Amino acid sequence: MKRVSVDIGGTFTDCFLVFDDQYIEAKALTTHHNLANGFMEALAQAAESINETTHSVLSQVDSVRYATTLGTNALIERTGPSVGVLVTAGYESAIPLMRGRGYGEGLSPGAQADLPGARRPEPLVSIPLIRGLRERIDYRGTVVLPLDVEHLRSQVRTLIDRGARAFVVALVNSVMNPEHERLVEEVILDEYPSHLLGNFPVILSHQVGGRKGEYVRATSAILDAYLHDQMYYGLSALEMRLKESGYQKPMLVMHNTGGMAQLNSTHALQTIHSGPVAGVNASEHLGDQFDIDNIVTTDMGGTSFDIGIVVKGGIKFYDFNPVMDRWLVNVPMMHLETIGAGGGSIARFDRLYNTIEIGPMSAGSDPGPACYDRGGLLPTVTDADLILGYLDPEYYAGGHINLNRRRSEFAIEDELCELTGLSVVEVAQFIKQKVDTNMAHAISKELGAKGYDPRQFTLLAYGGNGPLHCCGIASALGSSQILIPPFSSVFSALGAGNMDQMHVHERSVFMWVYDSNTQRLMDQYETFNNIVAELENLGREDLKRQGLTEEAIQFRLELDMRYGNQLTQTSVVSPVRRIASDADLLHLIEAFGDDYGRRFGQGSQAPEAGIRINAIRVLSFVQTGRIPFRRTTVYTDADADPVGHRLCHFPGIAQPVETAVYRADRVPEGAKIIGPALIESPRTTYLVERDWVLHMDQQGAAWIRRV
Repeated sequence: MKRVSVDIGGTFTDCFLVFDDQYIEAKALTTHHNLANGFMEALAQAAESINETTHSVLSQVDSVRYATTLGTNALIERTGPSVGVLVTAGYESAIPLMRGRGYGEGLSPGAQADLPGARRPEPLVSIPLIRGLRERIDYRGTVVLPLDVEHLRSQVRTLIDRGARAFVVALVNSVMNPEHERLVEEVILDEYPSHLLGNFPVILSHQVGGRKGEYVRATSAILDAYLHDQMYYGLSALEMRLKESGYQKPMLVMHNTGGMAQLNSTHALQTIHSGPVAGVNASEHLGDQFDIDNIVTTDMGGTSFDIGIVVKGGIKFYDFNPVMDRWLVNVPMMHLETIGAGGGSIARFDRLYNTIEIGPMSAGSDPGPACYDRGGLLPTVTDADLILGYLDPEYYAGGHINLNRRRSEFAIEDELCELTGLSVVEVAQFIKQKVDTNMAHAISKELGAKGYDPRQFTLLAYGGNGPLHCCGIASALGSSQILIPPFSSVFSALGAGNMDQMHVHERSVFMWVYDSNTQRLMDQYETFNNIVAELENLGREDLKRQGLTEEAIQFRLELDMRYGNQLTQTSVVSPVRRIASDADLLHLIEAFGDDYGRRFGQGSQAPEAGIRINAIRVLSFVQTGRIPFRRTTVYTDADADPVGHRLCHFPGIAQPVETAVYRADRVPEGAKIIGPALIESPRTTYLVERDWVLHMDQQGAAWIRRV
């Protein structure tokens, strides 16, 4: 196996290279002005470590997998084109009204509590660029009013005259019958062929989101059109650069659904948050190989802290209506909870509450934390970690970045000491305790919302700063077991290397599996099976178009189910792909009940309220081979030899504590290290706090358990 996978974060670009039996991890600072520069720098580091050139590596690998932040950057910077939107006549105001409370989407919980004082986001589409079409399809998909083609041509010309450079077609009930949306696309391409307007994207809402909900389906399509140019030109430029460097195959792009596809089969919207999703994918694979039932994934990088859940049985957690930036969308996306708590998160004094708050603003990679000595003037979590003695100024990032302790001290003194009346060390202790507590509260809230007890989960800590803060997080959470995974600092990039080529297609439905009013089981077998077959065929064609054989394609059927009219909706892996009898329905009801009971407690099931299906989802995928993890099965009581000692400060302890310092490559597999201790590697630092003990595993993995 030879493959390259890269995950671009807000601060660092992570690269994981598999070259036969060699596994290489590398990092470079993210170059936001041109993401390809950081990509190639990280790849060059990895190639150099095995005495290869970038060209020789790229000419031999079977695939290059890429998780990008291009879409996120375009939303933040508002650099997309003017988008013209065509809707059903009478629905022109649905988008600007934003469901009445839509201007609260994407705000903090505190800001959402004061919606009258919330500020609406700057619209991606101005009102003059929204035009109505004379047509109507009802909720069953029946054409009530045929599309007026001449009126359509007039409306398209109006949008062109007003500066539209991308088109979105979002007609009512198009997910039930897309006939009119397809006809609109034909007319636009006929009226304005590519040799007249160039590469103007025409985005059909039913192809972006397959579920009902007119507003969220329209915003999904608008975001997709708005990001299209950035994604198309940015990724095409990167693909060309890879070809110039010796890579001649199609580049594979990570999707936030948990799979990947070639660039020509990727919607722009599918790439948002794809890097953290790759980490959850790797965690699922790790749980299988390490035989761990329940995992809460924690990815602490330089900018954010991402939380995911992996439970036994392969149950996937999706956001059915995720918020991207300030807009609600309805594309299926693996669920993640993200808070602004990374190494670069800025500490500030909150005068209202008379305390220090952390994030969500981040110093990023440019200028970065004050200690980077690149012009940053504000204190960050990394500055606090340096003051507390956890980081070696001369060995940070393997010595590629020299840290300036005095800069950290100046930043904390200028911004926080005078306002709080605390010393530099006391402020740094508060920052560490505060950020660890924030992350623990976010985990507890996330697991509690899903009906899980945090004490029953193993805390998986990865990302550049995950191993440094995991003991503090676990202590605040009440957890007693931590696993630092193999290659933890680039674990999300590794996850990209483990992803399958996959497409997800779904359809909104309203089907009673068991109707409590009539006390009868569903008899719409043919309707259900036809929808599943149609969704499978869409996935099959997507994968065949990318050169994959039909024999290699596999399918997985998931159903969004709920009891009666409960708000709680869960995604269930169906035990059968077709329903042919009442016995199949009973198997499905049993699977739903078992999953519901595990989440919310046995006995909480309510079949007497009825059981219904709200959405049918088909995952079509081809397995591409997994990077294997190795595990040490025997632990020893022998202690490793430290390379030195350092005075470190810990929250709640007034005096500095002499702390043993180890080099990760000198700690033998199976060795035990009792905290407090620091284990340093070129890309991350493990902090074992007091009352915790670490056992080193293979490939840089480590178990940390409470004494």
